[in-house]
Amino acid sequence: MALADKQLPVDFVVDAALADAIRARLVDEHLPCPAAFVIAAEHEIAPLTVGQTADALGIHLTRCQLGLYGYPGHAKGWDTVADKPSPEGLEAALQAAAEATGKLACVQLWELAAKHHISRLQIGYVADKLGIKIGPCQLGAF
Repeated sequence: MALADKQLPVDFVVDAALADAIRARLVDEHLPCPAAFVIAAEHEIAPLTVGQTADALGIHLTRCQLGLYGYPGHAKGWDTVADKPSPEGLEAALQAAAEATGKLACVQLWELAAKHHISRLQIGYVADKLGIKIGPCQLGAF
């Protein structure tokens, strides 16, 4: 979803300290996904609040940990994982988890990546290759 298309809750208020923390972690005027999660942990808030604050500030997110968006020169970030073999049982686990809706939330993919001892980038690639839709994003990117 484009930043211009996003709508924040009507009662959303930007916290100045959080805004400063976001600005301090910008790379080329963008907020990398991993940095957003560090900020959320440091401030003991939900990642969604960091994402919404970035939206309110007009700051784009980049370097999605699942490889879905924000990679210079191309949209996806799967160059380093496309040739890696999938661990045994991963594809079946993904298909079973997505069976009801054909979709998995980012947090579900993170959990499956940890369980199968692979990177978040690799599980994002495999899920996409299987045609599994991904969302919602924990940061509210999509």
